[in-house]
Amino acid sequence: MPSTESPTPDLQLKTLMTGLVFGESPRWGDDGRLWLADWGAQEILAVDLEGQTEVMVRLRFPSFQPICFDWLPDGRLLIVSSKDGLLLRREGDGSLVTHADLAGVDRGFNEVVVDSRGNAYVNGGGFDLMAGEKFAPGIVAVVTSSGSARRVADCIAFPNGMAVTPDNSTLIVAESYGKKLTAFDIAADGSLSNRRVWADLHDGVPDGICLDVEGAVWYADVPNKRCVRVREGGAVLQTINVGLGCFACALGGVDRRTLFIVAREWRGLESTADQARTGRVVTVRAPAPALSRSSQHDNSLAHRNSSPPHASPRPGCHLGAQSRLGTRQSRRRPSARFRGR
Repeated sequence: MPSTESPTPDLQLKTLMTGLVFGESPRWGDDGRLWLADWGAQEILAVDLEGQTEVMVRLRFPSFQPICFDWLPDGRLLIVSSKDGLLLRREGDGSLVTHADLAGVDRGFNEVVVDSRGNAYVNGGGFDLMAGEKFAPGIVAVVTSSGSARRVADCIAFPNGMAVTPDNSTLIVAESYGKKLTAFDIAADGSLSNRRVWADLHDGVPDGICLDVEGAVWYADVPNKRCVRVREGGAVLQTINVGLGCFACALGGVDRRTLFIVAREWRGLESTADQARTGRVVTVRAPAPALSRSSQHDNSLAHRNSSPPHASPRPGCHLGAQSRLGTRQSRRRPSARFRGR
């Protein structure tokens, strides 16, 4: 797809905060602050537009792991406990309880996004990246408001950031190893169908993603050290070169036109557990504002290499050319209208 890239207003990067070990999972909160996780410090933080930071949740996991989160429609926080195979819920008194047991669905869970019905979509890599296991394709599970969990998509080449359109009709998933964004139709019961390539990113390696009101997707790209805005079909609209590995992004701010980019130094997988506090949040003016908070979500632990290793597919999975091209043969229909609420 040829680029239609145009200048982005006010391309000057500004630093909002520094000192993160491994920042991830930014979301713009209803309290007018940016929330994000520091996977290295095992904390969920909130930072205001002046850079003042507050620790909102302290976690005590036994080792480094993804800490992704999102809010239920009633404001309670859901947090992925990856290695325990649990989706936790933070109650009003600050206690953490089990919202859903994911152990029977898969393992290696990563990102979570919640739709306005209260359904939570959680994805998993299919293998233990940190343990050096051979790559296997990942899945997406849905956790309903009752807490039941089931698999709704598989054969995904390292699922990463996810977003739901505001009318709950479409789920977009970043496939880091597939170098593409993949879309699914969402049924009323949370099931997914009509899998299709939303955007072929060519050399792009998508990590965290977020949506804007013009229907474009921003994706963070670790190995290419940039954040890129694309439209459906893959046309590149804007590129923000950061000079650090970009792990996730979110739109927010007073007029919801600030792009927050979470980045850190990246020297390959061996630097994942590096405790040096090279992580930071930088901001830049965006050409279009965010969707509402409930429909803009981004991020997670991608394998940050630009080329995937050889896969050990699940039964029925056909990666490689089929993964990138075969889904284009599915029935296409126009994506749901993107709109703010």
